[in-house]
Amino acid sequence: MARDLGVTLSVGRKGQCWDNAVAESFFATVKTELIHRRAWPTRKAATSALFDYIEGWYNTRRRHSTLGYLSPTQYESTITATAEQVA
Repeated sequence: MARDLGVTLSVGRKGQCWDNAVAESFFATVKTELIHRRAWPTRKAATSALFDYIEGWYNTRRRHSTLGYLSPTQYESTITATAEQVA
């Protein structure tokens, strides 16, 4: 169907996780650190917890190996300070 619509697929065939390694790693982390740690009484409770985890922890305070083990907030501050020194 994608070819019929002129769409070029950006990933390989099923089972090739390395095509999307960043997403695979993220979802594995979410499952380990949040989802599998408890039973969720409702979908709404799980959705709310997932939002809080991503926006309140993962995207702001959690240390990331790809950022030199800084949190995104720390990394952004470092980059901003470096850019100001160069300017």
